[in-house]
Amino acid sequence: MEQHNGTEVTEFILLGFAGQHKSWLVLFIVFLVIYVVTLVGNTGMILLIKTDSSLHTPMYFFLQNLAFVDLCYTSAITPKMLQNFVGTEQSISFIGCMVQLLIYGAFATSDCYILAAMAVDRYVAICNPLHYPIVMSQKVCIQLLIAGSYVMGSINASVHTGFTFSLVGINVLLLVVFVGFNLLSTVSVIILSYVNIIAAILKMSSTAGRKKSFSTCASHLTAVTIFYGTVSYMYLESHSNNSQENMKAASVLYGIVIPTLNPLIYSLRNKEVKEALKILMLLASDTCL
Repeated sequence: MEQHNGTEVTEFILLGFAGQHKSWLVLFIVFLVIYVVTLVGNTGMILLIKTDSSLHTPMYFFLQNLAFVDLCYTSAITPKMLQNFVGTEQSISFIGCMVQLLIYGAFATSDCYILAAMAVDRYVAICNPLHYPIVMSQKVCIQLLIAGSYVMGSINASVHTGFTFSLVGINVLLLVVFVGFNLLSTVSVIILSYVNIIAAILKMSSTAGRKKSFSTCASHLTAVTIFYGTVSYMYLESHSNNSQENMKAASVLYGIVIPTLNPLIYSLRNKEVKEALKILMLLASDTCL
């Protein structure tokens, strides 16, 4: 029987942040609070949209799924990171690392496509309001969500995970191709949508109409700017010679902080969500009394 010399990889050592051992308790508390806020905020957004009939529209259908995706991809990495702060063994098993990368990659990619679908939704609502109920029907929304988001996310994560753990040089090329395609395709859809949206808004004669149209897009534009700004920085930074600590900081912002911000962005800047929250709080107070 032919024998081969080699060592089977069973786990990876997690290096963490520079100086982590000196401030592990502070880091643990900070990221635990962020994670709890993420869980409460996104779960609350999902339940609010589900229970309030006034929010049963395509825009909030996508927002509900955005909250679900944010919950999933941050939960793929944050619990292990919290364990790493307080645990004695700062490592992750080979299988655990593979599963983590698969889940994180799938839902993070889905996030891109949901944001693009939300841009299309705003484009149809503002540029073709009379055809909005037909164009953005429930069937179309589900197709955009499943085919354009979850399927693309699963394909991207599966291919990338498979080649990453096969330890071949092609995985770097695939990373560039797949990440580049996902970013360029979704960003192109968002830019084209908003170019048409801005053109349509500028043609409006009513100042109130312009203000209302801009306000319906403000939350989405804020979320898109933060998300794609961070992703672009990570993608460009990975090809530079700068410090790895910068990459770690960007990864934390992208994977842990952004899912916390999205519910705040949409609840603080969205009039319909704020009204739904007020009604829910009044009903809760009446129930308590």
